[in-house]
Order: sequence, then C-alpha cells, then structure tokens
Amino acid sequence: MRYLGLDLGTKTLGIAISDKTNQIASFLGVVRWNGEDYEQLFKELTPIIQDKGITSIVLGLPKNMNNSLGFAAERSINFEKALKERYSLDVILVDERLSTVEAEGYLLEADASRRKRKRVIDGVAACIILDTYLRMKGNQ
Repeated sequence: MRYLGLDLGTKTLGIAISDKTNQIASFLGVVRWNGEDYEQLFKELTPIIQDKGITSIVLGLPKNMNNSLGFAAERSINFEKALKERYSLDVILVDERLSTVEAEGYLLEADASRRKRKRVIDGVAACIILDTYLRMKGNQ
C-alpha cells in the first residue's frame, strides 16, 4: 500500500508520496494547470500512480475556519469524484486548514526565496496533508 498526497489549487496541484512503509511523506512536485481541465492533471498523475504502485490518494479538503465548505472545498470534492472515476482508487479527503500557512512557515525557516516558495508551496502543502493522514492512520 502506498499513498499519493494532493493539494489542489486554482492554478497548481501539489504532489507528495509516501515511502513504502507509509511513515514519511516526501515532496514529489507541483503541476501547473488551467483550473478546468482534469485531463491535463491525469496526464501527470497516471504515470506516477502506475510506476509507484499507488493504492490510495489523500486529497486536501480546504474547509473554512468555521468548518463550513466553500468554493475551494467544492473544487476538491469535484476532483475527488473525477479521481475515483478515472483510477478506481480510494480517495481520502483530509482537512487541510492552514496547511499552506504551515508550508509557508517551513519555507521561510529554510530561507527559500519568494520565487522558490511560490514554485513549491503547494507541493510542501501536499506533504503536510499526506503527513497529517499518515499520523492519523498510525494513531488508530
């Protein structure tokens, strides 16, 4: 069993992957997309899913601070449905509130330039989302 972590933004998709023991989430990349065409994302995700033996996908669900679901959450829910239809894999939604803020903090601590932060922040957020799920799963 191996997990793929995803952070879906309006213009980018952050991607992280678990190690074979499902203890560590690692940055895999960031894919730019036009915000409408899932096929563009599937072209990037399909080889990863096949080559890495992915069995489940962990997708960030950006809830509002009051726990309600807004436009961004609806976008993730729609993507969840598309992922399930395309790959017939389990897709687990994980509350990702403040994951981007946490990712920004890590990148600032690492003294990453503004340009570098902008390129990788969604991938780092995907790592945080996947790590959150792996820790929750490990505590069960």
